Amino acid sequence: MNTNDYYGGTTILAAEFDGGVVLGADTRTSCRTYVSNRTADKLTRITDHIYCCRSGSAAQTQTLAESVGSSLCGFQNFSNASCLVRDAAVQFRNKIYSTRKLLLASIIVAGWDRALGGQVYTVPISGLLVPERYAMAGSGSSYIQGFMAAHFKPGLNQEDVVDVVKRAIRLAIRQDCSSGGVIRIGVITADGMSTSIYPKEDPDTLDKCTDSDLKIFGNDSFET
Repeated sequence: MNTNDYYGGTTILAAEFDGGVVLGADTRTSCRTYVSNRTADKLTRITDHIYCCRSGSAAQTQTLAESVGSSLCGFQNFSNASCLVRDAAVQFRNKIYSTRKLLLASIIVAGWDRALGGQVYTVPISGLLVPERYAMAGSGSSYIQGFMAAHFKPGLNQEDVVDVVKRAIRLAIRQDCSSGGVIRIGVITADGMSTSIYPKEDPDTLDKCTDSDLKIFGNDSFET
């Protein structure tokens, strides 16, 4: 793949709170000025308690997530033990680093395990692995760096972190022409993953919509 021919965009974000993590993403998939999917799900399951946020080439990040998920599923079946969040992050790091000249993928790995609770790891396109309180990537992330630095504080509860992540993605969608669609939020705790969908605007009369509301945006077969 010639990376000079790739023009995409997205906004992905994950943040810790006491008891788990919050993941968020827009739902637009684009190439140059063409929007191929307005309802893409960029929060991808690895295990029941570990998910990743994908940015980069849709096909490559999907294949990468499936490969790591399959590997960790085999490990869990063999050892009869749950994987650590860092296990998934390390596998992403190894795969991205070993194919860094060909792969166009930037991943945020987030989840919960019994050892360390909620965790967020950034695995950028270079194959670096960085644990962080919160992490963001994609073309929209440059617009919300200051917002997250000002509004995210350690010790926030789940509701407050969801609100900060939701507001950050709304801001990115407003400023970044490559991000759009609706806002998909996921919360991972000891009980697993729960998801919600919010409109990109924030009118007082519309706060939350459901999966059925996505029908108004259409439904394509493309992802990320």
